[in-house]
Amino acid sequence: MLLSEAIKVTKQSSSGDVDVYIGEMDPEWCIGVVPNGGYALGQIVESCICKQRSSHHPDPIHVTAHFLSSPSASAFEVRVCLLKKGRSFTNLEADLIQNGSTRIKSHLIFGILEPPPQSPGIRGEQSNSISLLPPSPYARRLPLYQHPRTAPRTSVPLRLKFHSRLEFTREPELSAQNDVDSPHRTNAETVGGGGLQSGFWCGLSRDQTKGSEHKMVDTEAVTASGLPLFADISSGAVLLLPAEHRKGLGTSWFPTLTMTIEYKFAIPKRSSVHSNRTVGVFSSTSFLHGAMGRHNSYTEVWTAPCDIGEDVQIVEGWRDDQVCLAVSTQMAVTVPIEKNLAKGKGKL
Repeated sequence: MLLSEAIKVTKQSSSGDVDVYIGEMDPEWCIGVVPNGGYALGQIVESCICKQRSSHHPDPIHVTAHFLSSPSASAFEVRVCLLKKGRSFTNLEADLIQNGSTRIKSHLIFGILEPPPQSPGIRGEQSNSISLLPPSPYARRLPLYQHPRTAPRTSVPLRLKFHSRLEFTREPELSAQNDVDSPHRTNAETVGGGGLQSGFWCGLSRDQTKGSEHKMVDTEAVTASGLPLFADISSGAVLLLPAEHRKGLGTSWFPTLTMTIEYKFAIPKRSSVHSNRTVGVFSSTSFLHGAMGRHNSYTEVWTAPCDIGEDVQIVEGWRDDQVCLAVSTQMAVTVPIEKNLAKGKGKL
């Protein structure tokens, strides 16, 4: 099922400040038998977007989520409660519930997202605002080396049941920084540094259907509700370690315990400088320790200048037109895959 169809809710009821939305977790968007955490969180974001659609604050700004137990590929409901409606922001509380049990508890802030500044505006003056955007020397730049047209492709991990729905590239320059002999390794004399990082372009695979005139119509695109999925598919930092540094690790599952997402810009429409179905994902982790291999992830989701492998001209300065759509942090653990397969509905 297309991601846009798999993240879909219907309003069931409304009472006071509480609205209830219902839906069905699609079994394709799972890791093992458990829905991907970002995909499940996307159902909450979608429910809240539906509630806020006609309000003065229609856009998600920040999401904080606690995964109390694993969601399952089955029916669910999301209860959205209005906590506070202010001049600039609206605060919501939303719980995803299955079989009478709260699986995910979240707090969301809604407001108004600005569209990404377009070239040459991204390089021009902006009145009444201060932004760390190019050409500022303090600007955060796109952290991927490769252009999606020429980036080397790689297979999507088979542990993602939805691997046929996505396209991946790889970043040899970032992968090399995880090598044992990389200058990024640390020692007793090092100040800071260390950790692991990864990056790739991720595109929604083309799944086309015939339109009314028997032409092939492409219906898939990146949405605000889908961004949590892209922020979550880079989890599993343990797998970035060279094989000799993860001896004894069997096939594992990396369930999410907590996740936050801050939306930075509205997703741009398709244009000569922005794709509507591809994003850049950069992720890093600095800490891995303790019982159950608890680890943190920091992830950025960026716009892309074109689709993966698309035959377009690579123009000078193409990176300056790309902006960060969302920043996510996550705490996850490392457990045997058997816990996934045997306890799809159980507690972590």
